[in-house]
Amino acid sequence: MIRVLIVDDQKVVTEGLRVILSSEPTLDVIGVAHNGAQAVELVGTTKPDLVLMDLKMPIMNGIQATRVIREQYPDIYVLVLTTFDADEWVFDAIRAGASGYMLKDSDGDDIIAAIEGTVEGKTHIDPAIADKLFSLAKEQVTPNDSFFADLSERELIILKHMARGLTNADIAEKLHIASGTVRNNVSSILSKLAVEDRTQAAALSWHHGLVHRGTGDLMNNDD
Repeated sequence: MIRVLIVDDQKVVTEGLRVILSSEPTLDVIGVAHNGAQAVELVGTTKPDLVLMDLKMPIMNGIQATRVIREQYPDIYVLVLTTFDADEWVFDAIRAGASGYMLKDSDGDDIIAAIEGTVEGKTHIDPAIADKLFSLAKEQVTPNDSFFADLSERELIILKHMARGLTNADIAEKLHIASGTVRNNVSSILSKLAVEDRTQAAALSWHHGLVHRGTGDLMNNDD
């Protein structure tokens, strides 16, 4: 069972999400918070696997709460679910440590899939948001291989696959190497890039032009 904490300042939203998520046998809604401060407190007492986080809330917003939760409980995932798709909200949420970003007009099945995938280690960015992120990166940034100069050839290939949202198991199968080898390389990548998780590593890959949107392929195909 995946233990989920729902955070949103609108009761009708939290109740609707509770109904949707409770219909999935793999999910267990263990609590509801209506602002970021309540979310931080409940995370400390309930220890969920994942926090489904709104952004614009009173007392403490979702970005502030995400940052605190990820700093205090790095093993707990935060998946943003919001109506806001402005660039600054997206980037701030990712910088705060969010593992994914979904819009509230997403289908219930997509939200459930995003929760399950996030806990499995996948990066979930709403397609509408992904288009904006990659378009922005394409307009503002040219490929910067020097930024990743400290990475080995294998680490660079693994990072590209991470940016596509592949899990360690997916990468291991694709590269025909052991999952433990992938895990060790991922740890090395995060350390060398000075980031906390694979979502932030993926964001750097997009920002520095290592991958591009287009067809979703890598800039250099390593398949």
